[in-house]
Amino acid sequence: MANFNFNKVILGGRLTADPELKTTPSGIPVTSFTVAVNRRSKSEDAQADFLNVTAWRQTAEFVTRYFRKGSSICVVGSIQTRSWTDQNNQKRFATEIVADEAFFVDAKSESPLVVREAAAAGFQNTPAQSTSYVPEGYSNFGNQNASGSQNQTAPKFEDLSDDEELPF
Repeated sequence: MANFNFNKVILGGRLTADPELKTTPSGIPVTSFTVAVNRRSKSEDAQADFLNVTAWRQTAEFVTRYFRKGSSICVVGSIQTRSWTDQNNQKRFATEIVADEAFFVDAKSESPLVVREAAAAGFQNTPAQSTSYVPEGYSNFGNQNASGSQNQTAPKFEDLSDDEELPF
């Protein structure tokens, strides 16, 4: 049997409080926040899970700058567990999501003002820090480049006259 290890989380919900940016002693930005995610249920009683999320570096700065209590957010990351011994010498455990990316979810008209301003600045549905593969010709589409200006060139697609030219 092959060794198969996979730890990837995608969750969407609403922030339960304003995220607060902190800095480690070595100067690394970090924020922790809670995302409320409604459970699917056949009963009329609404139930939610409250999931703790930690974001580091650019993702932490992005979340604290553009998201507020009640904002819808999509987080992509992994589950991490940690343990420690508290002041009473009791073993404690925590399970949290470590966010690699964060995305806007709300439409501009439904978002808090800060999210609408971010979308106007070119950050709509853009990850805080993208590490995913981007095909050639798409690298700066819709994102700000290093000089801060926005690339407005749309990707080029090949026009086909009819379905008979399709290879499948």
